[in-house]
Amino acid sequence: MMNFSVVICTYNGEHRLPEVLERLCSQEQTENLAWEILVIDNNSTDQTQKVVQEYQSEFSKKSPKIRYCFEPKQGIAFARRLAIQEAQSPLIGFLDDDNLPHLNWVYSAYLFAQSHPKAGAYGSQLEALYEANPPENFHRIACFLAIINRGREAFRYDLLERWLFPPGAGLVVRKQAWLDCVPEHPFFTGVSAKSLNNKGEDIEILSYLRKTGWEIWHNPQMIVDHHIPNSRLQKSYLLKLLRGIGLSRYYTRMLQLPTWKKPLFTVIYLLNDLRKLIVHYWTHYKVLNTDIVSRCELELYWSSLISPFYYWLKA
Repeated sequence: MMNFSVVICTYNGEHRLPEVLERLCSQEQTENLAWEILVIDNNSTDQTQKVVQEYQSEFSKKSPKIRYCFEPKQGIAFARRLAIQEAQSPLIGFLDDDNLPHLNWVYSAYLFAQSHPKAGAYGSQLEALYEANPPENFHRIACFLAIINRGREAFRYDLLERWLFPPGAGLVVRKQAWLDCVPEHPFFTGVSAKSLNNKGEDIEILSYLRKTGWEIWHNPQMIVDHHIPNSRLQKSYLLKLLRGIGLSRYYTRMLQLPTWKKPLFTVIYLLNDLRKLIVHYWTHYKVLNTDIVSRCELELYWSSLISPFYYWLKA
């Protein structure tokens, strides 16, 4: 049996995959581990498969074993569902094709699971690698691109406030916890080449684990460099991203609540989102056309406000 599976979900990743695969194939302290790299091609139209085949050929007689799977349904939820089916290890570490793990990432991830047997999931420490200088005040929305500094000490998310979760980039999940807790067809399909409106898949998955009693941890020994290309710092992309996150908020909020509380909290959230929207507009209306960050925050508050109606239409 494999000790650890690294899953890379990718769409048109021919130019990004090589650096990730190089990092993984250079992992240290893994001589005594049986582990694999599983690339899930989420309906790519470029040479992603060819890139993987080249690495398979080069490492055919070496560790780790590299496997390729094709998922025709676009959306990271579909890619991850296939990964859960295909992974040969009880521990699955998810990386995006723009995530560059440090050279002890696999060993640190495996070791943490051995010392925390009740951890159903645990997240990495993410560090940004910006291709270009981000906009002014970008720190106010950086967390929505999974740029989150959670510190150098391990801690349990499930002992903190109910809304705090590790980011999906660099997340390790126990396969059995996923199979026991996560429905076969989650509500969110995740981001795809066509839409950013299905954000929320990470919170949904982790909410199911938390509700069934699995511990959720931050492991600062697992460090991942998150490459942020210039295209993801542009106003058009950021607006779509924040819109998608805002539209997901009603569903992810309700996941945390018992049924009898949902009507009351729906009203409370509506009023609070309306308050935030008004205060933000009143504070920043003079710079909304020139300040990307303020404009994106406005989009987030507006999308959060209308998220119940979006959910009811979608459902």
